[in-house]
Amino acid sequence: MSMLKIKPSTVRSLLQTILLLFWSAMAVWATEPKGSSPHGTNIFAPASTPAKSIADLSVFVLVITGIIFVVVFALLVYSVVKFRGRAMDAVREPAQVYGSTQIELAWTIIPILIVVVLFLATARVLHAVQDAPQPPSAVEVTAIGHQFWWEFRYPKLGVVTANELHIPVSDPANPTPTFLTLLSADTDHSFWIPELAGKTDLIPNHPNRIWMDPLRPGVFLGQCAQYCGVQHAKMLLRISVDSPADFAAWFRGQRQPAVQDASVASGRRVFESNACMNCHAVAGTNANGRFGPDLTHLMSRVTIASGAATNTPENLRLWIQDPNAIKPGSLMPAMKLSDSDLDAVVSYMETLR
Repeated sequence: MSMLKIKPSTVRSLLQTILLLFWSAMAVWATEPKGSSPHGTNIFAPASTPAKSIADLSVFVLVITGIIFVVVFALLVYSVVKFRGRAMDAVREPAQVYGSTQIELAWTIIPILIVVVLFLATARVLHAVQDAPQPPSAVEVTAIGHQFWWEFRYPKLGVVTANELHIPVSDPANPTPTFLTLLSADTDHSFWIPELAGKTDLIPNHPNRIWMDPLRPGVFLGQCAQYCGVQHAKMLLRISVDSPADFAAWFRGQRQPAVQDASVASGRRVFESNACMNCHAVAGTNANGRFGPDLTHLMSRVTIASGAATNTPENLRLWIQDPNAIKPGSLMPAMKLSDSDLDAVVSYMETLR
């Protein structure tokens, strides 16, 4: 069988396209988020070791598959143009060409080698991320997924909070990684902060583990990436990576009991005399519920309703009055308080810092 003859200009164009694809992928991978605003969900802007390993693997796979696409597409276009049907061919049968052993071996062995290389690269990253040892200096957090909010417990620090995770930045010279144990209180959830770590599921009665060692401070955004019910899309994550001093100050503040302000005593009485205390906990009070977020330091959080709304007095009032107005399908009931009781509860909540 005669071999296809490809012009040198075609080869040069093919190589230029491959190089352009490679450098475009590297440019995307090297892009770093700018500014002090919360970072988005870009896997190509890693800010911790696990995310960097995943991004490197993603770029490697992207380049390999991109090269395969360009080569196959170029050969397809060349074959279509070179061997297109002509009017003179309509009355005769095309030449019958049989297989070439060399070509058969090439398109069998080369794909096998590519698959083996991709498998080994993936297995290496999986081992490095999933089997990383936990050093004594690590911060331990238990993350529990609820419909439709996040609970965070720091067992060694004695802190319980919700929806907004605070962790320290990790200095490469003195690593302080954060190891999270992932649990679910009801159905399947998925913990995903693309710039800090890979996606990991929270499965009832099946603890999972994830870790991250952020290399720079900032606010990073995440998402529940497993459909868990009607408000899955508004089960957001907000991770504040603090300097060691800021993190120490934060957890010292979180360990304090709720502020006792006599000027809002009526609001506290309304809170404790209604069903609020059956679901929520406020340290230093009779409220010790576990079905809803801990409210001891509610006003230290930037958002409410797991990121669905900014934490302002107006949104807080609306959230208590009618949760479905902010988060339709949420499991928090409307308390149906009178206007005076609602104002008193909101005033009380505003003191919980």
